Amino acid sequence: MKSPKILPWIARRAGISDALALKLWRRAAGEAEEITGCCDSSEYFGLAIERFIHLVEDESGVLVERETLLSPDVAWLWRHQGRMSQLSLLAAQSTYRLWRSQWANFFAGQKHAA
Repeated sequence: MKSPKILPWIARRAGISDALALKLWRRAAGEAEEITGCCDSSEYFGLAIERFIHLVEDESGVLVERETLLSPDVAWLWRHQGRMSQLSLLAAQSTYRLWRSQWANFFAGQKHAA
């Protein structure tokens, strides 16, 4: 995976070298891939960015302004909305499967009765 174009900006803001930032990005991307199990989802990329910023802050001792990337006040809401939309889709899918199986059982019962 290519590194994000924002890496040099974050590196300069934290006072670390671009090479170190790239090394930290690779570490963060690897950890995110291990956690999510894939490397092409939005969850993976968000986790990789969060982990990268955390690693940069630990390495440099400087807080990177997270508001410029994704405000922490909004980040929890964004994740919550994603979970809620997944739950509603799962509920709709389960309802459809139940409806379909009930109709199949109903028609199977009528064939045996006839």
